[in-house]
Amino acid sequence: MRRLIASTFVSLDGVMQAPGGPDEDRDGGFAHGGWTFPHWDETMDAGAAGFDAAGRELLLGRRTYDIFAGYWPNQPADDPTARTLNAVRKHVASRTLASVAWNNATLLRGELVEAVRALKAADGPDLQIIGSGTIIQPLQRAGLIDEFNVWTFPVVLGGGKRLFEPGATATELRLVSSAVSNTGVVMSRYETDGAVRTGSF
Repeated sequence: MRRLIASTFVSLDGVMQAPGGPDEDRDGGFAHGGWTFPHWDETMDAGAAGFDAAGRELLLGRRTYDIFAGYWPNQPADDPTARTLNAVRKHVASRTLASVAWNNATLLRGELVEAVRALKAADGPDLQIIGSGTIIQPLQRAGLIDEFNVWTFPVVLGGGKRLFEPGATATELRLVSSAVSNTGVVMSRYETDGAVRTGSF
């Protein structure tokens, strides 16, 4: 069975909304779009960390798809991230889009959880979510995400869409790797590790 990896940027208080720019997602009056920008440095290689989906297939929600499809096809042909993202197969989850035009993109049909369950059971490379919080929530509750690739930025946003909203399934995670950028961004990979274990002191 294929693995499903969710990669995202979060604030220290768990917010993942609009990391890339002021107008990326203003839902709920969110006013801090672009909050990751001041913290990027040369030690942060998004491609090496899997954020470019190299060797995988992409699974995207509608908003992330719209942002990516409006940006990456317009980047220089020698941009390695653009080259990878434009080429990989893309599965788009949307209740509103009738079609998708980005190269190698197709719409997922039917109910999200069952469609992704079928994707995971099919032959092919691992599946990669980038951003797309609205699809992370139900897929996490259904136990379909195998790995979380989370970059935690040293900022508290006080509100906004979170990686784990109320109702998330209680799950153990096992830290696979971790590194820290010169600006204090903690770059971590976690694999899901069964039900939460408890005890007493």
